[in-house]
Amino acid sequence: MERGAALPAGVAAGDVLLGLGSDGVHSNGFSLVRRVAEAAGLGWEDRAPFADAPLGAALLAPTRLYVRPVLGAIRAGGVRALAHITGGGITENLPRVLPEGLGAEVDLGAWRLPPVFAWLRAAGGIASAEMLRTFNCGIGMILVVAPDRAEAAAAQLAAAGERVVPLGRVVPGEGVAWRGTLG
Repeated sequence: MERGAALPAGVAAGDVLLGLGSDGVHSNGFSLVRRVAEAAGLGWEDRAPFADAPLGAALLAPTRLYVRPVLGAIRAGGVRALAHITGGGITENLPRVLPEGLGAEVDLGAWRLPPVFAWLRAAGGIASAEMLRTFNCGIGMILVVAPDRAEAAAAQLAAAGERVVPLGRVVPGEGVAWRGTLG
């Protein structure tokens, strides 16, 4: 890391939240995943209800690595913070990169819940709040970007092969405020 280039830095109300798509469950929530599979009466070699693969293989899709595309976006300027959506989901990870007095407003309708998460929610009877606190729900990384650089950052990330979702913005307050419904 270059001296003086540490993130988060300069996060302000109005900054844009750009989500990068995940490739599945990644490495979080597997205690709950095991309980849902067991309750559904499925073994790891059974066909996944959400994919054309055995359940175990479908659930163990490798964690997506965001390093190269994100470093490119940081070098281009305007990226003020990064939140890797791991255990604790968006609910706990995004607020960790926001300074005191700032929260986030996230539009749950901005992206579609990937099939693996839709199955987990339905088969496990898991409430949306618990889904957002346990899983990445299809968003593996969130960039906090200056508003005047958000469009360019999104284009650069998309050109690098990322699925980019404008999720919302940084707002005065604390924590995450959800708009819409998870779907």
